Amino acid sequence: MSSSPQAITCKGAICWAIGEGVKEEEIEVEPPKASEVRVKMLCASVCHSDIFATQGLPHANYPQVLGHEGIGVVESKGEEVKNVKVGDMVIPLYLSECGECEVCIKGKTNLCMRYPIRLNGLMADNTSRMSVRGQKAYHLMSCATWCEYMVIDANYVLKVESSAIDAAHGSFISCGFSTGFGAAWKEAMVEEGSSVAVFGLGAVGLGAVSAAKLMGATKIIGIDKNEKKREKGEAFGMTHFINPDKLSDKPLSEEVKELSGEIGGVDYSIECTGVPSLLNEAMESTKVGVGKTVVVGAGAESVQLSYGTILYGRTLKGSVFGGIKPISDLPFIAHKCHTKEIPIHELLTHEIHLEDISKAFGLMRHPYCVKVVIKI
Repeated sequence: MSSSPQAITCKGAICWAIGEGVKEEEIEVEPPKASEVRVKMLCASVCHSDIFATQGLPHANYPQVLGHEGIGVVESKGEEVKNVKVGDMVIPLYLSECGECEVCIKGKTNLCMRYPIRLNGLMADNTSRMSVRGQKAYHLMSCATWCEYMVIDANYVLKVESSAIDAAHGSFISCGFSTGFGAAWKEAMVEEGSSVAVFGLGAVGLGAVSAAKLMGATKIIGIDKNEKKREKGEAFGMTHFINPDKLSDKPLSEEVKELSGEIGGVDYSIECTGVPSLLNEAMESTKVGVGKTVVVGAGAESVQLSYGTILYGRTLKGSVFGGIKPISDLPFIAHKCHTKEIPIHELLTHEIHLEDISKAFGLMRHPYCVKVVIKI
């Protein structure tokens, strides 16, 4: 009798085509190849990027097993895998770092050349380990966390100690929250005593608020149309709140400048919504000559920039995963959550089981919703 890993039939969340919803299906998950691990997922969470996946972004390969936030346990591994062992708790990653390529050595970006974001929904050898109803199934990126089991390249997982982080919290920091946190920490490099405006107070924006507070910003202005987000923003360190719907005809950037209490506006702005019209407002909110705007909100539309806004010396910076290097930086965020310096528990607002996955996107529209946890 062979002790080698066998194919597993399990439950997973599938999107069959652009514009269709998500539903539970039986998925066949093959054993991992030499450099891969098969992970038994414990829980996952919902990110707006999962909604974009049903709209054909970042790829339109279907059927697609969704989910890129989550945490699980290594169930089996290939013979070449050295960084984790069976039974280890791991956070799946959609990009990683090798520490050896030109990009990793120079340290100017987190976009590793050897372990980049995979945008075709397949493994590194351009094949899949998942199938549904006899058809090849695709990942959202390098992982598919809305499934009881998934296979992922071992270089795209981070080992964590089960005693050091709650499973749901580990899921939260695997993408959204850490993206915002990194935008303020790694990309804006917020300084002590500075002022910051955060556009959008979902999990990403709350991450930016949290980092700004830890970095010593003294004025942190949160902007959101949802009045219910005020309380969450304050829990993470927000000092002022703006609801754009209550500004009448006054430009949002003008309100930010007035609240900043400084000539010219805030030092930094973090744009977390992906709403095209807000990019110019975010930039215009910052000081001429030195203001810096970091964009982390994923949007499907093109943006028309105001030439005058950027001409006066402001900086606009794009960002993937907030500039976070997963292997090097995520343990720091996990530690801050463990010590409660980051009130990560405040993100959890809704829980569902995998069989109720069709309700996930509807819950995201609930005014009190920040993060939805999927119990697997």
